Amino acid sequence: MIVFELKCSSDHRFEAWFRDGAAYDAQVRDGALACPLCGDHAVSKAPMAPRIAKAREAAPDDRERRAQAEVLKQLREVRKAVEDNCDYVGDRFAEEARRIHYGETDARGIYGETTSQEAEELREEGVTFQRIPWLPRTGS
Repeated sequence: MIVFELKCSSDHRFEAWFRDGAAYDAQVRDGALACPLCGDHAVSKAPMAPRIAKAREAAPDDRERRAQAEVLKQLREVRKAVEDNCDYVGDRFAEEARRIHYGETDARGIYGETTSQEAEELREEGVTFQRIPWLPRTGS
C-alpha cells in the first residue's frame, strides 16, 4: 500500500491510500478520484516529504492500529446508517436524484451506484449528493 497527499483545483489537500502507483494512475484516468470536501475531480498529487521508515517503524504501532480500526468502525457505522435510513435505488441513482432535485417525487435519502460521467452531470445540474467510501460487509 502507498499513501499519496492529493489536492484538488481548489487546493483542498487530503490523503488517499492506493495498492500501488498504477492504481492511483488508473483512478485518475477513470475520473474515480474526487475531493472529499468539494467533489472536484481535478485531483493531482501534492508535494510531500518522503517518509523513510526506520527499522522500528516497519510495523504500525498500537496507536496507528487503533486509529485505523476506529476509522473502519466509523465507515461501517456510516454504511449501516445509510442502509437503515435511505432507499436503495441501485443503478437508477442519477435518475432518482434528479427526480428528487426537480420536485418530481418526494424528497428522501437514497443511495445507489452511478458512473463518474453521471456524477459529473449531476454536479453540473446542481444536484446535491456525496460519494462515500463503501466498505464491504464483514462478519462483525
